[in-house]
Amino acid sequence: HQTYLLIHLYYQNTFAKKCGIKSLSISYKFQNININDDGNSNGSGQQSVSVNNEHNVANVDNDNGWNSWNSIWDYNSNFAATRIFHKKACVVHRINKDVVPSLQALEALVKEKKLQGRGPGGPPPKSLIYSINPHKVSDLDQFGQSISGMCRGVPTYMAEEMEGPSLFFDLEVCFNANIFSILKISFCGEIA
Repeated sequence: HQTYLLIHLYYQNTFAKKCGIKSLSISYKFQNININDDGNSNGSGQQSVSVNNEHNVANVDNDNGWNSWNSIWDYNSNFAATRIFHKKACVVHRINKDVVPSLQALEALVKEKKLQGRGPGGPPPKSLIYSINPHKVSDLDQFGQSISGMCRGVPTYMAEEMEGPSLFFDLEVCFNANIFSILKISFCGEIA
């Protein structure tokens, strides 16, 4: 476990540097919760959630080879961004506070899922579907420092939440960024 922790901290620090953060210090205000999707029934790989209560930011890492992605939820700016590695792009959207759990609730839900394992039971995950605007975003600073740092140098697109099922998108071709059994997020539309 010590080797895994050191490797995980190294990769977190490497990711932080890519985001423009000079060093990553872990304090009592920073919680790191790692969960391995052992069943891997939907090919989601390993996920970890980092909650920074001091800056009101959550970072979700999904490590699954070429289908890996990172997501930052900035509760101060009310925006979230997902960097989709195989698309070499970022998608930014507003946080729907009626569906997305608060930072404190997210932390509690993730810890609860870690203790319970991935067995059946509990309420089904909430779902959000977004339509990606094909025009690139020119000003990343409007989304806050965390998102700007993660998406800088990568084509970035804005996405709008779609209410209810849409006839315009086949949900099987959408990119899914599911957070454990807590939240299912689908990004639909073409990006260059």
